[in-house]
Amino acid sequence: MSFLLRPRNLYVALTYLLLSCVPYVAPLFGQPLSHPGQVAGIELLAWLGVWGVFKRPAYFHWLLLPAFLALPVELYLYAFYGQGISTHHLGIIAETSPAEAMEFLGSKVWLLIGVFVGMLAWFVTSWIAAWRTRDLDWADVSRPVVLGVLAVVAVVFAYGLKYGVAPPPLAAAGPAAASARLVKASDSVEAASEETAAPRPSSIPRPASLPPLAHWMKLPFDLDTFAHSWPFGLAARGVDFYKERVYLADLNRRSANFRFHAHLAEPNDDPQVIVMVIGESSRYDRWSLNGYDRDTNPLLSQEPNVVPLRDVITSVSATRLSVPVIISRKPATQSLKDGFSEKSFLTAFKEAGYKTFWLSNQISFGKFDTPVSVFAKEADVVDFLNLGGFTDNSNYDEILFGPLKHAVADPAPKKLIVLHTLGSHWNYSHRYPKQFDKWLPSLYGIDKPVYTDIRIKDKLNNSYDSSILYTDWFLDHVIGTLKEADKPAAMLYVADHGQTLYDNSCRLAFHGHNTQYEFHVPAFAWYSDAYAARFPDKVTQLRRHRKAKLATENMFHTLLDLGDVRYPDERLAWSFVNAAFKQHKRYVDSYGWTDYDNATIKGDCHEVIAKGKPLPRN
Repeated sequence: MSFLLRPRNLYVALTYLLLSCVPYVAPLFGQPLSHPGQVAGIELLAWLGVWGVFKRPAYFHWLLLPAFLALPVELYLYAFYGQGISTHHLGIIAETSPAEAMEFLGSKVWLLIGVFVGMLAWFVTSWIAAWRTRDLDWADVSRPVVLGVLAVVAVVFAYGLKYGVAPPPLAAAGPAAASARLVKASDSVEAASEETAAPRPSSIPRPASLPPLAHWMKLPFDLDTFAHSWPFGLAARGVDFYKERVYLADLNRRSANFRFHAHLAEPNDDPQVIVMVIGESSRYDRWSLNGYDRDTNPLLSQEPNVVPLRDVITSVSATRLSVPVIISRKPATQSLKDGFSEKSFLTAFKEAGYKTFWLSNQISFGKFDTPVSVFAKEADVVDFLNLGGFTDNSNYDEILFGPLKHAVADPAPKKLIVLHTLGSHWNYSHRYPKQFDKWLPSLYGIDKPVYTDIRIKDKLNNSYDSSILYTDWFLDHVIGTLKEADKPAAMLYVADHGQTLYDNSCRLAFHGHNTQYEFHVPAFAWYSDAYAARFPDKVTQLRRHRKAKLATENMFHTLLDLGDVRYPDERLAWSFVNAAFKQHKRYVDSYGWTDYDNATIKGDCHEVIAKGKPLPRN
């Protein structure tokens, strides 16, 4: 092995070793690395496979160019957002133009260029070293043997992916094993809440033509672990990104030819701004605007043109399922199904002559996000600004202020602006800066609290209330921006779902349950004085119906009515700014589709239980 100490060989070997060590920097930034042994094993198998197929490093070195270029991005995301490159980040990179990147980076663009020039220099010099040495060629008899073993491993792994893996015999799964499975399932409350969604068509198991893989043949790694390895794990992330793009394109195709044939009630070019703010994980009874004893809305409560809506419910407590009901005509009882054959209110506003903006502090691609993105991409201007995630550190919602100001100042006379916020999504203490940490003790500064530990109940609730306080400041700033524009403007705010917070003796927290705390959401409307002067009847009806029994299904129809947009099969009876408004049945996903207004509220968790038989989910 003394040949490894020769400068060229040592340079190549150290280069590949450093690339392989990238996953292990996560703990340096306070992030755990799951299954480090498995990651190391997968990386070793990947290197053996590539080296065996290509024989010498100079022949496969070009495959590593994406890893060299992605390395500084991976380290940056770990340092500032606690995670590596994801499908969402790949989506941002793919959809950001050079002009937008220059505007975002400013003077830092030269630093970025310098970093990438350095990475290219490293790549080229290591390739030259690999080309000029033949010491690292794999030419002995072990090469075909190792390739044969790896081929068997690949076949077994592929078979397990396609046909599944048989469970171990029941005798091996006693009470202890069952208990362990239950504990494991509870480790990710937040993820489980979104997993209640119906599976995508592509994820529904197909009838297997061959039996599943025997449990004892299951390999000790999976695709997710491979995706976290480096450098070859980047390929898995790229495949995931490609699948999301295909899935998004498929959803787009379903509604590609749909038209509302919308138009203005009275054609005109008068300026007008309509804003829709979609809140996240916000709970009705934690807003002092709705009677909460803590002053969580000190600013909104001083706005004379804010009209709180007292009785709004969402049909389902998961973002990817509830948001489509808010922004389209998708019925509540279809919210568990993927996709929808119609487009959203963005297209209706565009048809009527509005310029449309979707400005989001959520993420664009991923298991829980693509169904929302398919609607977002109908907008003329789409801007996803969150480089973090949900549970990790990420931008505060105020990152939307700059794009909002640009949108309001846009020369188009009529504009629809959608702001999709992170609101009060867990981790609550990550949703606001220090100056809003009002109620103590809190979770502020605790990076990874054990959210399933009921002993942190008080801290959890205090941080949650502080996140509402920050939302109050954010929304008041949005209103202030609209006031400064001095144009007829109206704004509608509604949360996608609420939260359960270990209320009283209830041992449930977060969302994905069937509690009143999650179905009853805060909502309000605001209008400028100029808007009230132009549409006095709409303002009158808004105030008249502020206590009406409403649902997120009403938001689509009301927003179009606020913009004075009409279309042939409109439903003005579902607009609460219209004299034709009538209440409709409000269904929620609770053991089937339960009529919310014909249900009882049970126990400290405030479960919504139907008095009769709920409608079936299918």
